[in-house]
Amino acid sequence: MTEGQYAKQPGFLSADAGASLWQTCVDQLAQELPEQQFNTWIKPLSAQITDDLSMVTIYVANRFKLDWIRAQYSKHIATLLEKFSGQAIQLELALAPREVAAKNQLTQRSVESISMEDTVELGAEQSPGSLKSRLNTALNFDTLIEGTANRMARAAAMHVAGMPGHLYNPLFIYGGVGLGKTHLMHAVGNQLLTERPLAKVLYIHAEQFVSDVVKSYQRKTFDEFKERYHSLDLLLIDDVQFLANKDRTQEEFFNAFEALLAKKSHIVMTSDTYPKGLTDIHERLVSRFDSGLTVAIEPPELEMRVAILINKARVEGIVMPEEVAFFVAKNVRSNVRELEGALRKILAYSRFNQKEISILLAREALRDLLSIQNRQISIENIQKTVADYYKIKIADMYSKKRPASIARPRQIAMYLAKELTQKSLPEIGELFGGRDHTTVLHAVRKIGGERQQMTELNQQLHVLEQTLKG
Repeated sequence: MTEGQYAKQPGFLSADAGASLWQTCVDQLAQELPEQQFNTWIKPLSAQITDDLSMVTIYVANRFKLDWIRAQYSKHIATLLEKFSGQAIQLELALAPREVAAKNQLTQRSVESISMEDTVELGAEQSPGSLKSRLNTALNFDTLIEGTANRMARAAAMHVAGMPGHLYNPLFIYGGVGLGKTHLMHAVGNQLLTERPLAKVLYIHAEQFVSDVVKSYQRKTFDEFKERYHSLDLLLIDDVQFLANKDRTQEEFFNAFEALLAKKSHIVMTSDTYPKGLTDIHERLVSRFDSGLTVAIEPPELEMRVAILINKARVEGIVMPEEVAFFVAKNVRSNVRELEGALRKILAYSRFNQKEISILLAREALRDLLSIQNRQISIENIQKTVADYYKIKIADMYSKKRPASIARPRQIAMYLAKELTQKSLPEIGELFGGRDHTTVLHAVRKIGGERQQMTELNQQLHVLEQTLKG
């Protein structure tokens, strides 16, 4: 449905408030989710919102996607909508009107709607090879800004693109959201196809692999499934943590993994954590992930963030003054996706107000973000607050002691440090007694996962967050 159609229906929003609320929610999800995941599941959604903002109906293309959205994203979407609207919201999911009209025809096609043959929204001009491979040709090594945060990962990726099937097989790249992992994977595939146009390359998100396994299981077409995956020269699979708790899918991925390595094909994977930090994934699969080269991508350093901003503005046909880029880079430090979001706000504000880009304009365009930055919470305050709450010494936050009564509060403090500050994982680790960034990442993932399942822990974290935010 379009916004104009909303306006024609009694009781539904005709002004900008509802559309703005939904767009704000979508923009936030675009920052949080991997690009492929966002484009597949969130971008196609449309929303209908009552004029008092109390009820939001999200329209989904088919039954399969509706069930997936409900299971994977609906709770978080509802949380974001309530956060941005400042009130309780009733969220409903429904099939889009055209789907209702043709539901009998589409029942059999619902699973097929996200099959491997579907093309990804990659832009108007794509080569035949990139459509088959699902690669975005705009994401290559030339458009990837290099810095200390990604230098090792970039070097390994270039080696794989030049000599697939040899060293670093598999290549496992891990790091937080929006740091360029997906860009690096596309760059590997695009480089290989440039040198070997007939190579069989596939970029895929782990959720898509799950969907293909489900489809093959339902239709009893595993022979075709295996032929498709086992014949590849290069498999690029994003966010392998999504294979967790899916035993049949993990079995099929293990089989594909073994088949590809046996024929000296290459596998490149990404994840939000290092292999041994993955949970609910079979040990034999984790050991395969860790058998090649594992490299991390960290949040970009200041100089790299400045270069990214200037480069991305240039792509938009805009010259961003270096002093403005430095101003933005100093205030947006977590990941590339948030940098891009800040840049979009500045460019839009400049066009709308017909003013040249300056620090003053950037400050005005990013006033909400800067307001948050000015209220930054220090890690020292987090450590003191958590230590007081759990009745341990502040010194225990930096010590090497490992009893549960100390280690648990320390992990909680690390989790809150990542959630409530702009510090990178290495910076947090340094402030917790010089610990390695992988230790921090493990704590963040562990506490974050348990928070979703343990009501008592969630309540404790809520109290701590409210205390710290004042």
